[in-house]
Order: sequence, then C-alpha cells, then structure tokens
Amino acid sequence: MNGLLFISIINLMKMKIDKTYKITLIGDGAVGKTSIRRSYLGETFKGNYSLTLGSDFATKILQVGDLNTNMIIWDLAGQPRFKAVREGFYRGTKGALLVFDVTRKDTYENIPRWIMELLNNNQKRKVPMILIGNKSDLRGSLYKTIPSEHGENYAKELSLWSGYDVPYIETSAKFGDNVDQPFETLIKQIIKADQMETITSYLQGEL
Repeated sequence: MNGLLFISIINLMKMKIDKTYKITLIGDGAVGKTSIRRSYLGETFKGNYSLTLGSDFATKILQVGDLNTNMIIWDLAGQPRFKAVREGFYRGTKGALLVFDVTRKDTYENIPRWIMELLNNNQKRKVPMILIGNKSDLRGSLYKTIPSEHGENYAKELSLWSGYDVPYIETSAKFGDNVDQPFETLIKQIIKADQMETITSYLQGEL
C-alpha cells in the first residue's frame, strides 16, 4: 500500500466524527445524479451513461465550523422499475438533493413526485432540500432548456411549503461547475435543523 495513502487512512480512523447524516440524491434516471456525486468526490466524469441499479452510496467527511460531519450520500436509481427497491433506502434521510436535467422538461415536472416518494418512505418528515438543475453546460446549445427562473420560482414555493430555505443551484457535473455548493449548503442546513430540533426537545422537557 502506498505510504501516503496508509497515513491518510490512519489519520481518518483517528478523526473524531461529531455527527453522521444521511442524504439522498433523487430524481429521474439520466439526470446526472451519479455524475454529480462522482464529481463532488473528485472522481472522473464518465461520458457514457451508466445505469444505477437500485442504489449506490458513498461517504465524505466535511468539517463545518467546529464539527466533523460524516455524510453518507445515497444515490437512488431514477427508473420507475426500481421504485420498490428505492423505498427501503429513504428511511433516516436528513436532507435531499432534488436533481433534474435542464434539457428535459419532464424531469423538472416530476420533482413533486420524488418529494412525495421521499415523504411516504421517511415517516412523513419534511427535511432540508436543495433543488438542482444539472447539465447547465448545455445552455445555449441545440437543446431547448428550462429557464433558470422556473427553478428559482419553484425553489421559493418549496421553501414556503417545507419551512426550510430551499436554494436553487445549477450544476454541470461534466465540468464540475457548482457541484460542491449543493452538498455543502445542504449539510449546513441539516446541522441547523438538527440543532433546532435539539433545542425544541429540550424546551419541551424531552431531553
């Protein structure tokens, strides 16, 4: 084993993890969920579409303020035939990345269905969310793209409905544009929500 890699693994094992949070990447098939995850983790973009079979996951440690947080990132397959498989992977979700393809109107229109699937399989809990329009690099090409204003307006509606601030972020997984921002924004919102839940429980005498 490479010496530097071995040292990195040892240091990781010694690191104190303050919080572990499960987040899910959801949206229709081929919108780029896996590519976003791979890009965020520093992996090479794959030009050929590769179907996610049911689900896949990865972990990443991120320091937020004084906290070392461990993100468990679940990437759920978007094809309808995997619906029954997906349902078992939602439970325990603390935050969600809702992804659509800016070149495919149907993937944008299907976002409400994904939110309902998350709710129905996560104890009806509303959680912090980020709305992502992926493949922004195709704007100005031959594709007819969804206007940014549509995503921004829908994010505002989701904010009013959920009680959380839901940002709209456009990404290009192919070129790595803005792929860090959704994850880092989401984990900060999850920490804030977790702290507020702790305070509420304390005031209600549950702690």
